[in-house]
Amino acid sequence: QVQLEESGGGLVQAGDSLRLSCAASGGTFRTYVMGWFRQGPGKEREFVAAISFTGSSTYYGDSVKGRFTISRDNAKNTVYLQMNSLKPEDTAVYYCAADSRFRGQAMAVMQWDYWGQGTQVTVSS
Repeated sequence: QVQLEESGGGLVQAGDSLRLSCAASGGTFRTYVMGWFRQGPGKEREFVAAISFTGSSTYYGDSVKGRFTISRDNAKNTVYLQMNSLKPEDTAVYYCAADSRFRGQAMAVMQWDYWGQGTQVTVSS
């Protein structure tokens, strides 16, 4: 059983940067692929990014490509989401997810095993 805890959310202005962290416990971190999803007000949950076991492969949703970067530190059991050039439409609750299966780009649509509680990101215009 893996527990995930997100942190780093907050209120920022358009154009600012923010880095989210997700700390994992209760499992062997390097055996999980990690992902970030978000859900904005009145919207469905959206895939943001995913990263393979070692970090050698990364995948991004179209709306964040070129602005967000996912990374992981297996020694610290933590995955990060660096968000640059933030826009008001990035406002959402951001969730961290973990799964033992690597499915390449299909990780954007597969069912993930473990989820964090989420952290709010609000971008003002």
